[in-house]
Amino acid sequence: MWFYFRTGQHKRDFLKVNELSKVDLVGVGLNATDTVILVPEYPDRGSKVESDSVNVLPGGQVASAVVACQRWGLRTRYVGKLGDDLAGALHRQEFARAGVETQIITVPKCASQQAFILVDPQGERTVLWRRDEQLALHPSELKREWIVNARALHVDGYDTAAATTAAAWARAAGIPVIADLDDVYPDVEALLENVDYLIVSRDFPERLCGEARLEKSLPLLHRRFGSRVTAATLGSDGVLAWDGKQFHYACAYRVPVVDTTGAGDTFHAGFIYGLLQGGGQGQDEGLPHGWTIQRQLDFACAAAALNCTAVGARGGIKPVEAIENLMATGPRYPAVWDLAQLA
Repeated sequence: MWFYFRTGQHKRDFLKVNELSKVDLVGVGLNATDTVILVPEYPDRGSKVESDSVNVLPGGQVASAVVACQRWGLRTRYVGKLGDDLAGALHRQEFARAGVETQIITVPKCASQQAFILVDPQGERTVLWRRDEQLALHPSELKREWIVNARALHVDGYDTAAATTAAAWARAAGIPVIADLDDVYPDVEALLENVDYLIVSRDFPERLCGEARLEKSLPLLHRRFGSRVTAATLGSDGVLAWDGKQFHYACAYRVPVVDTTGAGDTFHAGFIYGLLQGGGQGQDEGLPHGWTIQRQLDFACAAAALNCTAVGARGGIKPVEAIENLMATGPRYPAVWDLAQLA
């Protein structure tokens, strides 16, 4: 049963503590309402271009990853902030429809985060976004029981202090922390010290440690912050990961691309799904045995590829069976890394 109370300007929606169910994944981070605009060509400055289609869809890094995991059969919880506008109502409806438990703080008289996304004929997207500063999630607005009553925590680090607090609670409770980072936010180092699986964008390692070569920067980040796995997603070049002993590499799958929006979010969801099925890197947390890190990366690449075959951050989230079928039969892009050479 839901109930509400007010504190200051914000209204919190949450379950009674003794009714909180155990979940597989809790996500703390961004949501966004995406206006996805498909264009026949990328517009020149000062030009006018008729769009092929316009779609208003829910998105956001952590929110989309949580929804994907829920669709694949995991029990999930999302923690974040919304405005009291129609966009906020859209997110609530989508979370409810997917079956995601939410711990949402509503900000009165505030617009939810918006993104306007131009998608060219090759599926590549350009994002324009806006977020009211009132939507910043603060550590004082989190509750420990939201975090520790889960098997894994996923954060994006945008609200860095809140993500750091959640990650520290998870680490103290023996819960693995997965991070999706594409920018070097202020004080992000404190967050990284509590991240077990650091999966970042291609240029993040260089921006943080000044080393452009991933074969050098990924082990450097691993040593510096003590994570179990550091990895960089590389788009059509796949993903490269370092586990402290050896590199792992997965090629991207070749599919007809419609829209790359949300590919990274779905990749992280796929990695988390594989982690929670088991695998060598998760055994210390008492997770079931079964999946190797290589299978986790392959599954994540396949899930991300399929998501690119439809419009929107969540448009191509396919069933597990479809993902495994692509893994078994789908063509892949050529490898850009030689593991034997890296070894």
